[in-house]
Amino acid sequence: MENYSMNSNDFFKALEDGALIGSRCLDCGTMAVPQRQICSKCLSSKSKIVHYSGNGSLSAFTVISVPSMWMSEVGYNGKNPYCVGVVALDEGPKISAQILDMDISMPENIQIGTKLTMTTVSHGEDGNRKIHLAFKPV
Repeated sequence: MENYSMNSNDFFKALEDGALIGSRCLDCGTMAVPQRQICSKCLSSKSKIVHYSGNGSLSAFTVISVPSMWMSEVGYNGKNPYCVGVVALDEGPKISAQILDMDISMPENIQIGTKLTMTTVSHGEDGNRKIHLAFKPV
């Protein structure tokens, strides 16, 4: 297993490696994703990298048809919307990410609690390629 640091670049390197990493405070046990150098609960600077399973459930979502400039540049728009959600990881922390493989033409049918698993989405070409966290139904 790759050794990762608290550096934010390592979060994206882990995604490229197919891993989802975060941190666990060694003083109070609070878990975070992405990893944090300072615990948001007790403000301790003692933490370690943890690897998450990448499994969780949908806590909240929205369908976006007016995308950010960057998402617009990769092809999303009013005729090609996308779904973003908050995923409660099985280990406890929550993270927002793009949600794939949902019928966004009928968002009323998307169910809170749907079991999801981590994947990634890649946009751009070689030197300008970016990997982003995403989830899809199990």
